[in-house]
Amino acid sequence: MISARLAARSALFHTRFAAGSSSLPSSRRSLSSASLPGWATLDPASLGTDAEPYAVSNIVGGTWSGSESSLVIPNPMDKDSPPVCTIPDTQGNELGPFVESLRGVPKSGVHNPLKNNERYLQFGEISRKAGEALSDPVISDFFAKSIQKTVPKSYAQAMGEVKVTADFLKNFGGDNVRFLARSFGVPGDHYGQFSHGHRWPFGAVAIVAPFNFPLEIPVLQLMGALFMGNKPVLKPAEKCSLVMEQFLHLLHDCGMDRKDVDLLNCQGPVAEKLILDADVRLTQFTGSSRIAEHLLLKTGGRVKIEDAGFDWKILGPDVDNVDYVAWQCDQDAYACSGQKCSAQSILFAHENWEKVGLFDKLKDNASTRSLDDLSIGPVLTQTTKQILDHTARLLQIPGSRLLFGGKELQNHNIPEVYGAVEPTAVFVPLKEMIKGEHFDACATEIFGPFQVVTTFDDERICHVLDACERMSHHLTAAVVSNDVEFQTAVLANTVNGTTYTGRRARTTGAPQNHWFGPAGDARGAGIGTSEAIKMVWSCHREIIMDTLVPADWTQPKAT
Repeated sequence: MISARLAARSALFHTRFAAGSSSLPSSRRSLSSASLPGWATLDPASLGTDAEPYAVSNIVGGTWSGSESSLVIPNPMDKDSPPVCTIPDTQGNELGPFVESLRGVPKSGVHNPLKNNERYLQFGEISRKAGEALSDPVISDFFAKSIQKTVPKSYAQAMGEVKVTADFLKNFGGDNVRFLARSFGVPGDHYGQFSHGHRWPFGAVAIVAPFNFPLEIPVLQLMGALFMGNKPVLKPAEKCSLVMEQFLHLLHDCGMDRKDVDLLNCQGPVAEKLILDADVRLTQFTGSSRIAEHLLLKTGGRVKIEDAGFDWKILGPDVDNVDYVAWQCDQDAYACSGQKCSAQSILFAHENWEKVGLFDKLKDNASTRSLDDLSIGPVLTQTTKQILDHTARLLQIPGSRLLFGGKELQNHNIPEVYGAVEPTAVFVPLKEMIKGEHFDACATEIFGPFQVVTTFDDERICHVLDACERMSHHLTAAVVSNDVEFQTAVLANTVNGTTYTGRRARTTGAPQNHWFGPAGDARGAGIGTSEAIKMVWSCHREIIMDTLVPADWTQPKAT
């Protein structure tokens, strides 16, 4: 199964409905509000307030449907409020239509450079229309508020996710989809011979998407899969699947065939069963590294992963723009309550920064975060106890101290299955951190508003680089320095796939204009750019044309 832990946790906060309460096809819902998009089947304002929760649906083979039972998704902000929604709790014995849909896709894909070429143009137009739609204030507000109801984050953070998605879609309007499949040719050995290199789809593919960016991450991977000629089944995170359900309604409104994408709502073990039973050619997985490793084993390696990120930031010896750096550190560590795979997990600060009061500024900035504006909010994959227990573990290390936080949020009504803690920073001396008995604890990712902080001097940069080398995952990083020699020394000896450098360097940066993904791992998946799409969602196929037999050819001796 994908995750026994996920299944156990779902039992804590999901309640299974009887068959009589199964979700109805969302396409049958009708809304009268003029402030909502015409294709929408829900009103974000009603999520978590209506006594009868909204019912999310599956779609398979072009038909919206429910399942025999449903999961209830609680309101992450108020345990006493009605649920946000229900989703189909699709079971293994209900996967038949999904298996049939995926098995009907040839290995050569729905389109490729030699088949159904018009679909490249069709998806260029769909992408253009969808990008324009997401730029409409009514539609962007609809998605931002839908995101907030399922994954509480500030309106600015939610709207930022919508904007990145819109810009990505507009980037691939017009001819840019077919440019992804650009071929190349090389002259052959003799007259009439020519080799052509093509980008070829895989056919039936799956996307397992995370909860923390319920629109941006699944949309960028989904559209990449479609652009290259694949037929994807999308398995979104249970907590926020309504966001992608609504986005599929938008794509249908923009002209996409309803049979082009299947949407499966289920728990992890059922998704795994579909991937194996349908002989899915490639799965793109974003989420826990433990689950990623499990899927890789089960599928024989047919997974592209964008998994955990214990992301570091190094502040060099050249101190300047202290207020800006303090603000960016706060944003990197605590925006979206630290629930970004690119969040700043550990801060290596040259001692010069401590001398000018950086840590006090970090504390002051963190203290302004509030549930009222969702600049701090519930942690959806860790409980309060788990986060505070980890804090206590680190405080047992000699010389460590609590810089700020380390307490449960006050005056909240967040469900106990989630976390509710203040932005937290624990200082651990570098000499203790790098010891074998402490390093793993210090380098454990807490997917919440938590970071480890340490300092170094000119003589100990080698220990910082050694710590970076020992970390197991290499997603994002930041080198905050305008000292070219220092920059070069760090960049030359590290590997993180998305690394910012310079005074304004940050760890959290996944826009549509540059590669975002890990490095140092042959299984790694990128997102957002043409290079990422081609690398993840297509393979290389070489076709050698050899057509002309010379008129004076004579048969040579056998070899």
